[in-house]
Amino acid sequence: MTKQVSLDRRLQSLFPVALASLLVLGTTRLFLDTLKSNHSFVFQLYGRQRGKAERPAVIVSPEDRIDESCNVFEGNWVWNNESGPPHYTEESCPYLVKQVTCQKNGRPDSYYKNWRWQPNDCNLPRFDALKLLQILRGKRLMFVGDSVQRGQFESMVCMVQSILRQGKKSLQRVPPRKIFKIKEFDASIEYYWAPFIVESISDHATKHTVLKRLVKLDSIAKHGKHWEGVDILVFESYVWWMHKPTINATYGAPNDVQEYNVTTAYKLALQTWAEWLESSINPERQKVFFMSMSPTHLWSWEWRPGSDENCYNESYPIQGSYWGTGSNTKIMDIIDDTLQDLKVKVTFLNITQLSEYRKDAHTSVYGERKGKLLTKEQRSDPKNFADCIHWCLPGVPDTWNEILYAHLLKGHQNFL
Repeated sequence: MTKQVSLDRRLQSLFPVALASLLVLGTTRLFLDTLKSNHSFVFQLYGRQRGKAERPAVIVSPEDRIDESCNVFEGNWVWNNESGPPHYTEESCPYLVKQVTCQKNGRPDSYYKNWRWQPNDCNLPRFDALKLLQILRGKRLMFVGDSVQRGQFESMVCMVQSILRQGKKSLQRVPPRKIFKIKEFDASIEYYWAPFIVESISDHATKHTVLKRLVKLDSIAKHGKHWEGVDILVFESYVWWMHKPTINATYGAPNDVQEYNVTTAYKLALQTWAEWLESSINPERQKVFFMSMSPTHLWSWEWRPGSDENCYNESYPIQGSYWGTGSNTKIMDIIDDTLQDLKVKVTFLNITQLSEYRKDAHTSVYGERKGKLLTKEQRSDPKNFADCIHWCLPGVPDTWNEILYAHLLKGHQNFL
């Protein structure tokens, strides 16, 4: 009896210890389960929840980063007989508009697809669609501008879409936007139609004409509300300004229409854009790029003295130094001055000179006019109907995106 009482007492004395141990184990288990939760700060840094798709870290190697001392915009076009075919084909990308599918539209040669841009003092990193999508995870990339910028948007979509599974990608048209949604990465690549960046009477996504231009030089709010919060913004605006040396515009009083010199109007418009950037952009989480002007090749006498044609039937790039009269250096100076005065960092992508050499890469007579492919009669009159402004795809805009990709890699911070 005495032994039984003694045993009971010992068991009772052990009970608080056992209970405390269970409580400690339970608390520890609860703490560890919390750590493994997707919403845990510690999980976001170190762990993942079982059964959930792992998000691999994006590691940008030193070889992938362009050096500060290297100017990727100075170089040469070399025949691409080593690094394989273009990133995509007209057949493999269903998101191209007819305006840019030159071979489907009857162009007999495909040489324009096989030139690679080679900087003088370094190499562009090889484009990796998966790595770009990992960088874009949870983000929005938006191209803002005219139909040339739309070509760059379509190029970028085509460069990444082939690695995405069916049902995990979609293209939506929400005028004035096009939105390519990438479900697996919770990301989007978007295009926003704004040919002057600031507001104008040409802002309708499909019903617009360059002939009756009227620009509101101090108005940008209607556009800007669609750009707020976008993670990566890529702006471009040039060709629509250059139809004539002067342009009708308002500044201040909305009904006071005056005729402005184009360069004066362009400067005022960029000032309005700059003010919007400084009041609306968070430089800690948003990146802004500005594309320089896309050159035109309207007069063949510039690269072939004595001729009186245009880009039609051209199959090879221009060799040697060249700058066409279609590229306005005063506009370039205005952009440079505006960006230097900005408090917000904007990366200038100066693609003009490298694109100047590519007289061979325009849609020429193998594109559209007013939404329709050119007729046989129109194609036989290239002097009046050749389009020497827009670019065939695959083509030159792919190189612009390779350079944009290089800068995104350069600005990416590895997290170890």
